[in-house]
Amino acid sequence: MRVFGVDEVGRGPLAGPVMAAAVCWLGEVPGVADSKALKPAERQRLSQSISSNCPLALGAGSVADIDRLNILQASLLAMARAVSDLARRVGPPDLVLVDGQHLPPLPFPARAIPGGDAREPAIAAASILAKVARDRLMVELGRRDPRFGFESHMGYGTRQHLDALARHGPGPHHRRSFAPVRNCLGD
Repeated sequence: MRVFGVDEVGRGPLAGPVMAAAVCWLGEVPGVADSKALKPAERQRLSQSISSNCPLALGAGSVADIDRLNILQASLLAMARAVSDLARRVGPPDLVLVDGQHLPPLPFPARAIPGGDAREPAIAAASILAKVARDRLMVELGRRDPRFGFESHMGYGTRQHLDALARHGPGPHHRRSFAPVRNCLGD
C-alpha cells in the first residue's frame, strides 16, 4: 500500500511562506518524531536520512497566497501542491495521512489525523522535511534582507522582529494580513 504523509509548518510567523512536505513512506527511519520535539541538528540529520530513503516533494503557500486566501487555506494549498507533485513523480497514493483536522483538496483517499505528527511516522517525516526546508529558506531570506533577522526567529513575532518591523516597516516577505504587520502599515 502506497501511503503519503503530509504536514505543513509556518502557520504562525509574520513573514515567509507556509511550507508543506509530502513523503511516500517506505518504512522505518529510526528516530523520526514530531519536528517540534527535535533539536535542529537532529532534524537536519533526520531530514537527510528521510530524503535518502523516501521519495518526497515540497509545496508552499506564498505570502501572496496567505494574504489572498487566509493562512488555513494557504496551508491546505501548500499540502495539496506537495501531494500532487509527489503523486506525479511516483504515482498516486492509496492513502494520504494529513496532520490536523482539515483535509486539503485532493483527488486521493485521505485521512486527517489531529496530532498526527506525533502519532504517524509518515506525517512525522513530512513535518521534519517541511521544517528543515522552511528554516533553510528563512535563513536565506535573512541573508538577502538583514533588516529583520529572519535567520534567528524564522519570521515569528519575537521582540527583535517586532522592533525591526516598527523601525523599517514591512518588507516583501511579510504577511500583510497578519495584525502586527497590518498595524505597521497604519491600516
